[in-house]
Amino acid sequence: MLHALIVDDERPARDEMRYLLEETGRVEAISEASSARDAVQHLVDIKEHDDERCDVIFLDVSMPKTTGMQLAEALHQLKNPPAIVFVTAYSEYALEAFSVDAVDYLMKPVDASRLSAALDKVEARVRPAAPARASVERIPVEKGGRKVLVPVDQIRYIEAKDDYSCIYTDSDRYLSTISLAKLEQKLSEHGFFRVHRGYIVNLDHVEDVEVISSGILQLGLKGIPDKKIPVSRRRVVSLKRALGL
Repeated sequence: MLHALIVDDERPARDEMRYLLEETGRVEAISEASSARDAVQHLVDIKEHDDERCDVIFLDVSMPKTTGMQLAEALHQLKNPPAIVFVTAYSEYALEAFSVDAVDYLMKPVDASRLSAALDKVEARVRPAAPARASVERIPVEKGGRKVLVPVDQIRYIEAKDDYSCIYTDSDRYLSTISLAKLEQKLSEHGFFRVHRGYIVNLDHVEDVEVISSGILQLGLKGIPDKKIPVSRRRVVSLKRALGL
């Protein structure tokens, strides 16, 4: 699932893009910035948090002070910049947009089918290496002072614990020094879903979904009756789509 940043100086435009992205069910986390300066600060902030990232920026061209094009040119100089999708009412910037390696150029009002095509290009850009799937069939963990390789299909859920990740199967618990953010990237193609800042679950082992209060959800897992997994509010919509609810 993608993590996106919407950069537009007009609040209604940001609200509309957020709605469209949420409707696709392909974007897990959506942040917003009203200026290029705010966008840069957001990118600086997430670099300081291991469990945060920005895969794609949906960027308005025409903004006061620093324009979207100027921001894209600056980001283009980074070693691993987020993918850029321009979202604008002005078609005359299209050629210039691709000179800064933009993934796509969407015209306002944004059409849902065009947005879907843009997301296809973003996913191809940020996750190009399909062979990586085969290399993540097992996860290295610590157990009793030795390294153990746990098959991913045995993992029920993963919980963040201080500087470690606790990996749970139906019968055991293992410690891993791999961060939750990196495990999310490794396991997303294997049916795992980040439901909370502190939890990743194997969707194949979700047994029930319970509403506990004010729309807050928690998950029950097969074979682990004494554990309920909380779901953060911002991940509820995408989780429901992933589960077909």
